[in-house]
Amino acid sequence: MPVRMAVPKETVSGERRVALDPTMVERFAKLGVEILVEKGAGLSAFFADDLYAKTSRLVDHQTLCTEADVVFKVQGPTLEEVELLRDGSILLAVLTPHRNLDVVKRLRDKNITSFAMELIPRISRAQSMDVLSSQAAVAGYFVALRAAVLASGFFPMLTTAAGTIRPSKVVIVGAGVAGLQAIATCRRLGAMVEAYDIRPAARQEIESLGAKMIDTGVNAAAEGGYARELTAEERQKQADVLAKHIAAANAVITTAAIPGRAAPKIVTAAMVDNMKRGAVIIDLAAESGGNCELTRPGETYEHNGVLLDGPLNIPSNFPAPASEMYAKNLFNFLSPMIKDGNLNLDWNDEVIAKSALTHGGKIVHEPTSKLVG
Repeated sequence: MPVRMAVPKETVSGERRVALDPTMVERFAKLGVEILVEKGAGLSAFFADDLYAKTSRLVDHQTLCTEADVVFKVQGPTLEEVELLRDGSILLAVLTPHRNLDVVKRLRDKNITSFAMELIPRISRAQSMDVLSSQAAVAGYFVALRAAVLASGFFPMLTTAAGTIRPSKVVIVGAGVAGLQAIATCRRLGAMVEAYDIRPAARQEIESLGAKMIDTGVNAAAEGGYARELTAEERQKQADVLAKHIAAANAVITTAAIPGRAAPKIVTAAMVDNMKRGAVIIDLAAESGGNCELTRPGETYEHNGVLLDGPLNIPSNFPAPASEMYAKNLFNFLSPMIKDGNLNLDWNDEVIAKSALTHGGKIVHEPTSKLVG
């Protein structure tokens, strides 16, 4: 009997994405699996039910949970949703286990094999499965547009009969996937862009996009493509240099985040006080507390003439492309282990082993296990 894979409707408030778009449902179906899709699951991402009906079976939520062997989600489930899942089934989602320990314990107790898609190791072979990168690309594009809308001036230089208006100066903190996308988008909009990243290796990518690298003399490169935590002396050195550039900026976009931890505080209240009136800060890291000391997650407000914006769940602002990218990540992750409609997980595969959160009635992700213990 072929494995049954299911796509429920997302329940988190404001979440407009869907785990699988119709194209990826069709590709899974060609592998011989059976697909169940909850009625209305893709509507908020502009995918009508009839697009799914061609290659899947449309069902209600209760039927989906009762019959599914594998469940695909964007956001992690609530405790109530976990209770509906079949014991021994498989779940794939962005689970943020450090924030949802009760859910993790229940997944363990129900013997559910769960994969936290954000834990996929950042190795070359897994790039096509990297959910953090695909969704960060969407976020980087959005925050650049957001900055252009909220800033008090034009991004490009304008030459008019009334005179020439100089282009806006944008400072982007963090040159990961989101930061690089923000750089590229701000440059397309005509702004002068400076960018900072504590990894010296980011200089080439920053400059290749036409931005200028802000060199603070601090190197905090770490394994896995992330950055380590700075010492107090390094933070001060970083702050002294950044403060001058931020004070001259019309817009500041911060994108520095460490998975599973609070976002590093990079922009201090004193830096904000020294910014131009009419300037704006867009804090992409608001979801994990924000890179600016004054960020209020989910709020937009003014402080001494500077507008601070802390958007949440940014990829949901572009639900169709964000869903398509996420769905491709899921397909690339799971499809190599499907043959003739059957799923066989290879636990010797580094990608499978390192992204697993719970399996066999245990919490197999060591950092989460320690938190629960």
